[in-house]
Amino acid sequence: MAIVTLPAQNLLADEASPYLQQHSGNPVHWRGWSPASLEEAKALDRPILLSVGYAACHWCHVMAHESFENDDVAAVMNRLFVNIKVDREERPDIDQIYMAALSSMGEQGGWPLTMFLTPDGKPFWGGTYFPREPRYGRPGFIQVMEAVDKAWREKRTSLHQSADGLTSHVEARLSATHSKALLDRDMLSDLAGRVSGMIDRDRGGLAGAPKFPNAPFMQTLWLSWLRDGNAAHRDDVLVSLEHMLSGGIYDHIGGGLSRYSTDAEWLVPHFEKMLYDNAQLIRFCNWALAATGNDLFRVRIEDTVGWLLREMRVEGGAFAASLDADSDGEEGLFYTWSRGEIESVLGDDSTLFFKYFSLSSPPGWEGKPVLHQTLSQQAFGVADRERLVPLKTRLLTVREQRVRPGLDAKTLTDWNGLMIAALAEAGRSLARPDWIEAAAKAFAHIGKAGRDGRLPHSMLGVRKLFPALSSDYAAMTNAAISLFEATEDWSYVEQASQFLGQLDHWHADVEGTGYYLTASDSTDVPIRIRGDVDEAIPSATSQIIEAQVRLASITGNLDLQEKAWKTAEHAAGRAAHQAYGQAGIVNACALALEPLKLVIVDGLEDPKLIPVANRNPDPRRVDIVVPIGTAANRPLLPGGILPPTNRRGAWLCTGQVCLPVVADADELEGLLRRK
Repeated sequence: MAIVTLPAQNLLADEASPYLQQHSGNPVHWRGWSPASLEEAKALDRPILLSVGYAACHWCHVMAHESFENDDVAAVMNRLFVNIKVDREERPDIDQIYMAALSSMGEQGGWPLTMFLTPDGKPFWGGTYFPREPRYGRPGFIQVMEAVDKAWREKRTSLHQSADGLTSHVEARLSATHSKALLDRDMLSDLAGRVSGMIDRDRGGLAGAPKFPNAPFMQTLWLSWLRDGNAAHRDDVLVSLEHMLSGGIYDHIGGGLSRYSTDAEWLVPHFEKMLYDNAQLIRFCNWALAATGNDLFRVRIEDTVGWLLREMRVEGGAFAASLDADSDGEEGLFYTWSRGEIESVLGDDSTLFFKYFSLSSPPGWEGKPVLHQTLSQQAFGVADRERLVPLKTRLLTVREQRVRPGLDAKTLTDWNGLMIAALAEAGRSLARPDWIEAAAKAFAHIGKAGRDGRLPHSMLGVRKLFPALSSDYAAMTNAAISLFEATEDWSYVEQASQFLGQLDHWHADVEGTGYYLTASDSTDVPIRIRGDVDEAIPSATSQIIEAQVRLASITGNLDLQEKAWKTAEHAAGRAAHQAYGQAGIVNACALALEPLKLVIVDGLEDPKLIPVANRNPDPRRVDIVVPIGTAANRPLLPGGILPPTNRRGAWLCTGQVCLPVVADADELEGLLRRK
């Protein structure tokens, strides 16, 4: 039998990921993750060197430049290993498996992830960034590889044992089945209390550095406020948002939020901008605007959406994954300014500009100063926005002439789903039909890209990566529901049902207790994992529960409601065995316990009740609008009752119980607002 090996060269030029293409010129004989690459390792009886990163990752670039572009390092890699490069955004399933293996070894996770695997894909050792020469107290990368090779030759039996042990451990953690837990109200209050205890009381966010937006935790606090009226938890979120939006982590000239700040002050970010962070920022600002009426949140939504539509739209109207931190090889170069540069652009107006903005260079920061605002500058800046807009526009025009940071133009279905939902929701609240239209266009583009009714996970131009992940179907279901709420177009509800049908077909476990992240016909995953763990976005499992609960609310489908409940109970059972990363599941279980449904009959020409619902968004609620006098009356109230459509009215229902109908706008406002 002939041994099938891939050509001894770098094979990344044909990949559909800009990150993998960035490595196609390396002297390393890289392969993408595929059945053929795994077969090659078995045929050559060599360990696999797996390197996982993503396009906007700073230390990934550093390791690539030091090691993967270096002929001497590449020669060692090519001699001893089968080298596989993975884009974690394209294959979060692979990334999560080996990241869990690294943390099971007691190591701190992060990217680039560098793992050594047996030829059948089982992890036995690894780390994150390794410098080329020994430094930072870390061994040099060539030393590491030679030590791994020596162990592989001399201690293979014990390496296989440790690989088997690690794999079992990861399997128990990421794909286990546990008995279900009863859903109770205390889950949310307990977690919210614990999260609130970790909040930085001065600057918001979690105490310490680096500082991430941490949307799943913020949502826990917000749900605690909406449900239980815990004003301290509301304030935790509002203080976090206000500081985040004044800091250098927010792009004050162009709009949009960076992924995290390296310090405890939200001042100096890693300058990459991710689609998902900005989707979640728009949603949180929308909720905060409704709760406070503070125009800061409106302005930041407008500027962030402005950035999104200007810089992140790709062909067909969907959205790109991320913008890099580096341009011209220097981090933050595109975004930072010296005082002199601003003065030369703005001339006499620079005095006015510096009344509202500060430039700071903290210790250890080597770039140009970072633009930010104090809280009082931020408040004045919002009040005097009209004076500032032309100044910011002049700076933006000059900035556009600089060397741009790299755009990762691939369209990820799940991240797009998050952004489509955020845009549709903000479009309703701020009466921006153009935003709703942009969301609808992106949604249609992704829907049309499917094949045999199945969505792709990722697209780049004509290249598509199938099959989708469970997170893709869940995020697109939630996006469809948000578009339905914004447009009253029932075809979105039908599409949502189709997405959940595909999820059931390809991702459900045989016991009917939940879903796997990867499809049943994915041939190259060593373990099918659940997708229970939050990352910067809520977990796949939590998005599935939310999608099932929301669609069941809209359709009044009791079987789907039962299925959502079952998914939630089993997810809660698994979450009870995990120490962290389960906020998404707890939040989703709170939605399953008390889903809210608002049915409005109103005149579309002169609506009285619809604007009240639009300006009081609530993540727990689905809204259905019916025109007065419609014959096509579809929204079921509990008990299968259709609302009368001959006059204005609004029914707010929790689970199977509705409050008495109200026809007065102020009365509806009272029902929807947390007083």
